[in-house]
Amino acid sequence: MKLNTLQPAEGSTKNKKRIGRGQGSGKGGTSTRGHKGAKSRSGYSRKSGFEGGQMPLQRRVPKFGFTNPNRVEYKAINLDTLQQLAESAKVEAITIDTLVEHGLAAKSDLIKVLGRGELKTKVDVTAHKFSATAAAAIEKQGGTVTTL
Repeated sequence: MKLNTLQPAEGSTKNKKRIGRGQGSGKGGTSTRGHKGAKSRSGYSRKSGFEGGQMPLQRRVPKFGFTNPNRVEYKAINLDTLQQLAESAKVEAITIDTLVEHGLAAKSDLIKVLGRGELKTKVDVTAHKFSATAAAAIEKQGGTVTTL
């Protein structure tokens, strides 16, 4: 192997034409930047959201309302879902782990049980929150409600 025979590996480089290396190269002069304007100058960098002097979108769109940074979001699970789970999985105690295992919630979700639907079986439910109607329906069937 000699230094004058070294070549890059096949496919590792592209045959790019070197720009800005004189008129004879075919890419001299303006070096593919065109004539005048900010883009032709050295040191140019476009700011994100810049629309050529037109009022940018983030300034054209009206801002209103309020987003509470302390809002706590709960994953809603209804009684009819619990009934289906109790029937299909044959479980008597439904916990967060049971819901995660069956794909009804993520491990990090806070869960609130809501009262839509009907509960026909005795089920012990453990969750972060319960609506009044859901808690009453669970206890009516003889189940227990455990708040985390």
